[in-house]
Amino acid sequence: MVRSLLKQNMPSAAKVVEPGDKAGLVFTISNDEFFRIRDYLQDKIGIQLSLAKKQMVVSRLAKRLLHYNLSSYGEYFQKSIDGTLANELQTMLDLLTTNETYLFREPAHFDFLRDSILGNWKRGRQFRAWSAACSSGEEPYSLAMVTADRLGESPWEIVASDVSSRILTSARKGQYSRERTQYIPKDYLEKYCLRGVRAQHGTLLIDKRLRRRVQFMLVNLNTPLPDATGQFDVIFLRNVLIYFDAQTRAEIVKRLLSRLRSGGHFFVSHTETISGISNQLEQAAPSVYRKK
Repeated sequence: MVRSLLKQNMPSAAKVVEPGDKAGLVFTISNDEFFRIRDYLQDKIGIQLSLAKKQMVVSRLAKRLLHYNLSSYGEYFQKSIDGTLANELQTMLDLLTTNETYLFREPAHFDFLRDSILGNWKRGRQFRAWSAACSSGEEPYSLAMVTADRLGESPWEIVASDVSSRILTSARKGQYSRERTQYIPKDYLEKYCLRGVRAQHGTLLIDKRLRRRVQFMLVNLNTPLPDATGQFDVIFLRNVLIYFDAQTRAEIVKRLLSRLRSGGHFFVSHTETISGISNQLEQAAPSVYRKK
């Protein structure tokens, strides 16, 4: 019933015009094709795509239709999930789940980490933090800069995970356009970053010493977590929960809390809340929770 009502109140197709060798070629996606893709993402990953994301699906997958010389999103989707297009399923998921971010996004969180957590950290005790939806790597590298500044050569590790293998490959490189690095504190910029020259002008590279301290892993938060993640003192799960329904949010938080040590801190975005999801948590600061 819900789907029928939605179909009656939305355009029958979204379009994108692809330039290049096939200039003027128009790709359209039908309601049924969009719903099949949307439902698959919901079932397999837990992510919900609203109708407002229909054009996003069209534009992000258009080049894949061109690549395989396909004429419909339905055919592309079916051949991706049944394995006809080798390894294309992961590519499709990568393209539909990647979000833009930048270094030191929501800086109050990094101030809290620096002053309230690492400022009192006992030297010699290992510190572990997890960026649980790291996208292109800006968040874990921000965590690494703050940790390196406070703990130096003391034992510490940053784990970063995402559901997209393609974006993890990009994150491991640690190279970003200057526009995505403008909020890095000046002293961190000088200590931990290299400015691109000549062909790399306009970009910034995270120093190799810092990149070596960040471990990237492919993890789907909507499934049982791999044992290899271990236990953490800090978990960042920011700008992620808004994409899930209430039940899935609760399941993901419960899953991640099983990897958070007692007294550890759990960070969500300033636009999100997990109040009422778990009685294991108490609020320590705006959008920062402490495990009892």
